[in-house]
Amino acid sequence: MESNAPQSKKRYAILVAGMIVQLCAGVIYMWAVFKAPVAEYLERSPADIALVSSVMLSAFVIGILFGGMLQDRLGPKRIAVLGSLTMSGGILATSFVTPGSADLIFLTYGMVGGLGVGIVYSCTVACVQKWFPDRRGFATGAMVGSFGFSLVIFSPLANSLLSDVGVPETFMIFGAAFMAICVASSLVLANPPAGYTVPGATAKRNTEQRQYTPREMLGTRTFYLIALSLFFVLPSYFILNPQLVTLATERGLADYAVTGVMITGLFSATGRLLITWLSDRAGRVFALFLIIAMTAAGTVTLIFANGALFLVCVAVVSLAFGGASGTYAAVTADHFGTKNMGTNYGLVTLGFGASALLFPFLSKVLSDSGDLTPAFTVAAATCAAAFVLVLLLRMSDRKAATGEST
Repeated sequence: MESNAPQSKKRYAILVAGMIVQLCAGVIYMWAVFKAPVAEYLERSPADIALVSSVMLSAFVIGILFGGMLQDRLGPKRIAVLGSLTMSGGILATSFVTPGSADLIFLTYGMVGGLGVGIVYSCTVACVQKWFPDRRGFATGAMVGSFGFSLVIFSPLANSLLSDVGVPETFMIFGAAFMAICVASSLVLANPPAGYTVPGATAKRNTEQRQYTPREMLGTRTFYLIALSLFFVLPSYFILNPQLVTLATERGLADYAVTGVMITGLFSATGRLLITWLSDRAGRVFALFLIIAMTAAGTVTLIFANGALFLVCVAVVSLAFGGASGTYAAVTADHFGTKNMGTNYGLVTLGFGASALLFPFLSKVLSDSGDLTPAFTVAAATCAAAFVLVLLLRMSDRKAATGEST
């Protein structure tokens, strides 16, 4: 098939537009910055509103699935605009929450904001992947790398605004700015035309790869290997992240606790870019094994690490988490095609959502004394389960390559 050169030039403009939307959507990781000032403003203890981030994460996963389904049916432009309005609208609404209506923040910032973030996340990733059949890892990495890098860029700005203008005004500024920026960027998005291809893309990916419907994908063994391996490789990050400031203080880094938060954002973004880029060259399975190995090594060392070694472990676990966030989207497209990528990837990310909800809760049960050793031990053990599942995935792929059914 001949390449569509004029159309292929548009893909970089669409990539940049998607990255801008993703950068704003990364606000989901900023609750750690907002929590203390918001608690003080709403006259609540930080513990009273700690679950806002859990509500937002749950809504995020629902939004990924919902946005993916709508994008597959209605196209990326309208759904990205819908998600942008929902996300920024939730943030804007949060600026009107007062101490007398403090519980509304679970609805505005948590549920509405999280739902909008999920919609734009899945919509933009699915759209951009269709434009880069030759470099899926690169395209996915650039998108989710922007998502992860949001913490590095917006955290200092948020801290400054919270100090200078206050909580309601900060949410109003972020909400209004995100609405204008994301809606404008969303209007650039479009799916490629039928038959689109580019030089360097393999014939199989462009013309011969089977495009699975969600129902067909759910009927394969491969789907469960992918989703479950994602579920088992992420617990360490989900246990570490909410406890990071406390752990850093306990490990002799009281003056560098906030630095640890910045490290998670920086290395998560780096992993989304670097490991997905590597997956294009060394193969997806190799990248998955690398992610598992880094997570296991970092998790085991976290059990006893102090001082600078603790920060190194935080960086390693965050790097692997970012790599997983990018690589699994490319793995999904490789196995099930891009036609129904929005819905299919949304279903795969149910493994992400289940892990994010289960393991922080399990961590509290296992570590009620404050010692996270049992929780990190469980997280290290889950890496072994992820290794076995990826090994089975590799065996399944090899059978598929020889024409056997998977």
